[in-house]
Amino acid sequence: MNILVVEDDPIVADAVSMTLEQAGYFTVASTTIHDALEELSLNEIDAVLLDLKLPDGDGTRLARLIRAKKEKQLVPILVVSGNNSVDDRIMALGAGADGYLSKPFDKHELLAHLEAIIRRANGHNSLQIEVGNMMIDLQRKTVSVNGRHLALTRKEYEILNLLGVRRGAVLSKSAFISHLYGGRDEPESKIVDVFVCKLRHKLKIAGMRGVRIETVWGQGYKLIELEDGRASIH
Repeated sequence: MNILVVEDDPIVADAVSMTLEQAGYFTVASTTIHDALEELSLNEIDAVLLDLKLPDGDGTRLARLIRAKKEKQLVPILVVSGNNSVDDRIMALGAGADGYLSKPFDKHELLAHLEAIIRRANGHNSLQIEVGNMMIDLQRKTVSVNGRHLALTRKEYEILNLLGVRRGAVLSKSAFISHLYGGRDEPESKIVDVFVCKLRHKLKIAGMRGVRIETVWGQGYKLIELEDGRASIH
């Protein structure tokens, strides 16, 4: 997943980015509202970490601008700020932020807050996604079918994770590439077809039912739950 870090203090920005990257996220950084909006328009961003004191305005202004853009309304925003008064929290949440974390903070606390707002933004209130007879454990980063652990490569898990978190939504190949590589040495989009093919095969062998990775021709893939319990691979 790509996280946009909006922070004008280079030391804090580097520390936050390092924490996120060690946890398996990809990061892009901006120091101003203007640059952050440009990053949001150019890249697939899964969440925003936002400082309030920026060179070209208050961070709450950026939150309002993001929420005003229809296609960006669901991007979760976590304010990370040295301002810890009740008024600051109320103002940030009122502007559209999904969470508020005061500096200084523990890196594990940061990750917990971030993962929570991402889950909530995508309609998941727990650390597990159950669909059909498959369970995706977002905390342990594991997948099981009929209660049995399924051995997946990191890329296969990340694809299934994205499909699960955004269940029912059509995801483009470019979205998968961005999620898997974060703009670094990105391969051609056809590699997604290879990963999905291998993933479907493993899920079929494991006996997955009641859920399907569906091809939406010309657009991408989506994960759907089958009400009648039909076979799951398509």
